[in-house]
Amino acid sequence: MNKNPVKKNRQRLSKLLELVLCIVVYFLVFYTMSIFFKSFHLDPNHPFIFSFLATMIIFILNQTIKPLLVTLTIPITGITLGLFYPFINLFILKLADWILGSHFNLSNFWIALVVSILISIINLMIDNLLIKPGVKRIIKNG
Repeated sequence: MNKNPVKKNRQRLSKLLELVLCIVVYFLVFYTMSIFFKSFHLDPNHPFIFSFLATMIIFILNQTIKPLLVTLTIPITGITLGLFYPFINLFILKLADWILGSHFNLSNFWIALVVSILISIINLMIDNLLIKPGVKRIIKNG
């Protein structure tokens, strides 16, 4: 029998796992940051909905635009020893801010930078602690 369908199913499962984890964690970060910082706010009438929309937009931007930005900024990121990477996340956050308008507002640069650093750290933790071990477990058990 051909094992390609099994391998494709494992890849789909790992992508689904990554999607769900990113959505849940980003949602929690955005909602928590909107509670603690007044300059980072979501629409007060529907904070859950706009936190979820911001999460989905940022996930889509991370999958489409971010790889291009990372590739274009490799020299700057290398020179700064990786310290420029949160600014890529900051750009993605500001782009989501622009798309959602007044429903998702990052009015303070420093708070947006803190959120982007948190996202960078959370992405690293999700990838190394959850996704990679989960994919290894799926491959090992399959």
